[in-house]
Amino acid sequence: MTVAAGVGYALLALGPSLSLFVAVISRKPFLVLTLLSSTLVWLMSLIALSAVWRPFIPFKTAALWPYAIVIITSVACQEALRILWWRLYKKMEEILDAFADRVSKPRLFVTDKMQIALAGGMGHGVAHAVFFCISLLTPAFGPATYYTERCSRIPFFLVSALIALAFVTIHTFSMVIAFSGHADGNRIDQYFAPVVHLTSGMLTLINLASGGCIIGIPLLYVVAAITLAYCSKVVWRRVTANANRIRQANPH
Repeated sequence: MTVAAGVGYALLALGPSLSLFVAVISRKPFLVLTLLSSTLVWLMSLIALSAVWRPFIPFKTAALWPYAIVIITSVACQEALRILWWRLYKKMEEILDAFADRVSKPRLFVTDKMQIALAGGMGHGVAHAVFFCISLLTPAFGPATYYTERCSRIPFFLVSALIALAFVTIHTFSMVIAFSGHADGNRIDQYFAPVVHLTSGMLTLINLASGGCIIGIPLLYVVAAITLAYCSKVVWRRVTANANRIRQANPH
């Protein structure tokens, strides 16, 4: 392959995130800081998890259950980190609201809160893409490409980029859903993110079967589409509810 192919794979994995960054995140320095700190936190968590499992991988069995255990434990640790991230965010929100009260400025609007969640989710997604895709692309800039025995129809780097794009989408918008669920006490929204995270992780096991990537990747995009659609519903619900509260508080 060539430099153009390597850059193309990178843009496939992170291009939509870059567009969202330019359109939304880059306009507010605080969101940029949230994105960077989130990326660092999630990347460190992935490195720590990989260090824990490194002595046991590759597994000496063809069975899928050892890989399933890795995915389950990794998802559990990252979802625990998501709850910690939410609590840190709530403390930050209280500090910002207190500062706004002192300087006679309005508190954070509901759209501001959702943008902060979006930036945090994008950080999670970018960290995933960097760890599982971008870090593997160096050989893609060379004169050839690479195919795996179990997915011989699609180049390995393209498979990595496609999977990374799906997970970036899932992580970015599931964070908005999770934060909304914690803020409103909505159990369905709270459980949506970990369930989708675990489901998408388990779907990657399909790639271990011969030709499994032909099935596994489309299923991942089905999960990503469901996440995006449900996130749109949650955002609309919160914005509408907030507008109704404002109208009731100011009837005239």
